[in-house]
Amino acid sequence: MGREYSIPESWIKTSIDEIILIQKGKKPTRLEEFEFEDSEPYLDIRAFERKEIRQYADKLSSHIIDENDLVMVWDGARSGWVSKGMKGALGSTIARFRPFIMSQKYLYYFLSSQFSYLNTNAKGTGIPHVDPQILWGIKMPFPPLNEQDRIVSKIEELFSDLDNGIANLKLAQNQLKVYRQALLKSAFEGKLTEQWRKENNPEPAEKLLVRIKDERKKRYEQELKDWKEAVRDWEKNGKEEKRPTTPSKPKKYNNVINSDIEKYSNLPTNWKWVKIGECVLKVGDIDHKMPIEQPNGVPYLSTRDIKADGTLNFDNVKSISEKDYKNLSNKIKPTRNDIIFPRYGTIGRNVLVNTDKRFLVSYSCAIIKTIPKLINEKYLYLYTLSPIIKSEIERYVVQTTQANIGISSIENFVFPLCPLDEQNYIVTELEQILSQIDNMESTVNSEILTSQILRQSILKQAFEGQLVEQDPNDEPATELLKRIKVEKRKYLEELKSQKNRNPKKIKSMSNSLIEIIESKFSSIDFTYEDLKAETTMPYEEIKKQLFELLEKRDKLKSVFDESIELIKYQLVK
Repeated sequence: MGREYSIPESWIKTSIDEIILIQKGKKPTRLEEFEFEDSEPYLDIRAFERKEIRQYADKLSSHIIDENDLVMVWDGARSGWVSKGMKGALGSTIARFRPFIMSQKYLYYFLSSQFSYLNTNAKGTGIPHVDPQILWGIKMPFPPLNEQDRIVSKIEELFSDLDNGIANLKLAQNQLKVYRQALLKSAFEGKLTEQWRKENNPEPAEKLLVRIKDERKKRYEQELKDWKEAVRDWEKNGKEEKRPTTPSKPKKYNNVINSDIEKYSNLPTNWKWVKIGECVLKVGDIDHKMPIEQPNGVPYLSTRDIKADGTLNFDNVKSISEKDYKNLSNKIKPTRNDIIFPRYGTIGRNVLVNTDKRFLVSYSCAIIKTIPKLINEKYLYLYTLSPIIKSEIERYVVQTTQANIGISSIENFVFPLCPLDEQNYIVTELEQILSQIDNMESTVNSEILTSQILRQSILKQAFEGQLVEQDPNDEPATELLKRIKVEKRKYLEELKSQKNRNPKKIKSMSNSLIEIIESKFSSIDFTYEDLKAETTMPYEEIKKQLFELLEKRDKLKSVFDESIELIKYQLVK
């Protein structure tokens, strides 16, 4: 039934099918990528949502609509979504709503308010579609015609103010993002600490780089010593488990050359462009094996468990066994102060680990092992969020089905090394200003959410008669409904009369479905609905012959069209 509305005495409640007719779109006989003679834009969901026209259909076999129509997505993930019409051929997953003697805009706003209800109660497991029983079961508040017009005018007035406010909020939202990036860029070009350097005269970054190299060497020597001890223990225990992994020698990196940094600003004289790999203990990922899930085990995170705010989400995360944890983390595992750098999909949505909890991240993420006593881990982390790193990602990213970035590429990202004291000062300044930006963004986001809630509140008031005053001189809604029923009946009788005057060619009753397919769909893909429209065969007979053809695979095959989220069929050439 949907939401219950309390309505004025002069209103009534009616089911939507009493006041409208629905016409479902269909697949045209001819569908091309470019315009052709007597063609119209083919209106699929992307045409209505994004105003993108991707195909053109022949007029003769299409249902043509225009800007005065009202449409609803009938099939697919967005089923129940409503849009105002456009000039063109109605797509096969879209339905046109034709109201009688009522405000079309009033109907639009009401149906728009029902999207969530219709969408969450869609019918079908594979490809969801609007459930007609749910739609017809909605009791629509129905005011007098003049009041419908007054309500629409008031809604549009209030929505206009809201939209202007939201536009300003989104502008502020974008400006804060731009300011954040400009701030980070300034910090890692040395501009944020110009005055600090004048007052403190820090040592050259070159000296810090020498200490970092020494520390990397010491760490390797210790890892080698620990490894040898572990191998001895492994041999004593009969070599039952996997042999301890040999530690890798510290890599040597080529010096940064002018072509690496030509599009970046010059650094202060005491700073130095280096490679990220030179300033960390290691960049790596875990073994490329997919562990089996085990309840109550060690958390195993992937990129989907990294939130937009750069924190880890351990809720409902996959967990794995101790054995898998040990085997997968032989090369590397995340610990406090490490940086997790997603390498697939959401590349660059990085995380600074601030927990001592044991966990792993899948090989879709790189782990950067920092050296906190020589490189401020927050300095490195904030740098990985800067425009410079975004540019480095674009430089190295591999564009395949899913964009990805390699471990070696991350190691070779350029890095502005500055003295440790200056790093600490930069982090302090950035954290203070970024905290203020975070607070402002939170306020803006809250106001946008409030505006969206207010929009729903306005619609609720509209459909309960609280938005405008009732006029006792208006024609009662009961009388209007009577007129609608008469008008609808006349329209249907006229349609029937036209069909009788212009009888359609009798559809094929051939016992062979393949004959119909070869005749009607020789060069185009088609849906079940398209096929059903070309024959009067009983449903069971269509189903029987269709399944037989698909099982044989010599004349017909099925494919899933992701663009319209429907199964299509095509002749085997």
